[in-house]
Amino acid sequence: MEFSIKAEQLQPQNNSSLLIVCPANSKHNNSVASSLLSQLQQQQKDFIATHTVEHNQVQALAVACIEKEDYASLQKLAAMAASWAKEQTRINVDLSLLSEVLAQQWVQAFTIAVGEAVYHFDTFKKDSKPVALEHINYYTIYPVNEYLSKGEAVVYGMNICKDLGNAPGNLCTPAYLASSAAKIAADVGASARIMATADIQEMGMNALLAVAQGSSAGAYLIELQYHGAPNTEDKPVVLVGKGITFDSGGISLKPGAAMDEMKFDMCGAAAVIGTFAAAAKLKLPLNLVAVIPTCENMPSGNAVKPGDIIKAMNGLNIEVLNTDAEGRLILSDALTYAERFQPKAVIDVATLTGACIIALGHVAQGVLGNNQSVIDQILQAAASINDKAWQLPLFDEYKEQLKSNFADLQNIGGRAAGTITAAAFLSCFTEAYPWAHLDIAGTAWHSGNNKGASGRPVPLLLEYLIQQS
Repeated sequence: MEFSIKAEQLQPQNNSSLLIVCPANSKHNNSVASSLLSQLQQQQKDFIATHTVEHNQVQALAVACIEKEDYASLQKLAAMAASWAKEQTRINVDLSLLSEVLAQQWVQAFTIAVGEAVYHFDTFKKDSKPVALEHINYYTIYPVNEYLSKGEAVVYGMNICKDLGNAPGNLCTPAYLASSAAKIAADVGASARIMATADIQEMGMNALLAVAQGSSAGAYLIELQYHGAPNTEDKPVVLVGKGITFDSGGISLKPGAAMDEMKFDMCGAAAVIGTFAAAAKLKLPLNLVAVIPTCENMPSGNAVKPGDIIKAMNGLNIEVLNTDAEGRLILSDALTYAERFQPKAVIDVATLTGACIIALGHVAQGVLGNNQSVIDQILQAAASINDKAWQLPLFDEYKEQLKSNFADLQNIGGRAAGTITAAAFLSCFTEAYPWAHLDIAGTAWHSGNNKGASGRPVPLLLEYLIQQS
């Protein structure tokens, strides 16, 4: 599918479907469009589609009427228009009635909405239907190229995230995730370093190795680097993604119902890889590092057991009370590793706690951290792109729940404030730099009939990076 921009007046055509986007209470010189606008106003709706006859040929015609100009409302309207658009072959989008700001926002929102509408994962289906939509032309006199590029980058990053997340666990193993990340980095002109078990042992990443030891799939640490800043020595932003390619819970085995969805436990890693690739594709003027610890969490005679004590990379001894609290273990070593880059900021992304779903449902990502400025920037980015996030507190008192009788800390803090105590655990490994944590357990994938990776929080993370560059 391709997009293009025409800085000219749309001429009557009969070989493409037509989408007219206009503000409320406007008029259009197309008689059918004008009639549809009147119909929308009477019905108090904002989208309508029909067919008309032009030069003895049937043409699909739709009108999107912008009643509210905030980005969330534009997104909702763009999603309706995209649902119609995915059934067309070629579309001309007439933006001549919009202001410059609205034209720019629509191009971005509609491009992303179309990308989401046409996405499908049918790699393992015998019969797959090709996407009908081939080309979209935006007609506007205003400069919108930057917004089109951003929209395409968001779609690119989200598609990477979805493809990796939707892949089954027998395909998307730790080795596959590592090789895929390296290939994606090469495709966008970035570098990759893949460290396997021997390297991880040498660095003392015993927390990562402890989780991995129950599986024959091994452990990997993925490091991706992109240098886009004018000064290659500028401090980078570091994104850290949890990459558990399948989470059985280990010895603390999960219930069997919906356990297949635990292939999505690497969606933090997938989101970081997708965001990294999108940022490099946009050639953002900043330095960026992605760090991804990846392994499986499986039960076996070799698996880590409740009551075991392991020494993390930073020297802290951790008592493992629940092997299903494994994400924080592998992240602890990855967050320690991130310190070597002397980062401007570190953001980790993880499907970390079911407690976050209890707190925020499937709407907002939880945000916690040790630096309010970084958190505020994340929340601002979330609001700008409408990829919702909500801050939870991280008071020192929560660390009391992590005290262990036998080690420096334990890996769970009990039922109370589970999302917060998980972040409190991570904070013990992030004292050297500004840090924020995104818990995406409730937003990384959809269940039920629409089961599949959501691609979130790629839009939020990319918007954050754009605002930092």
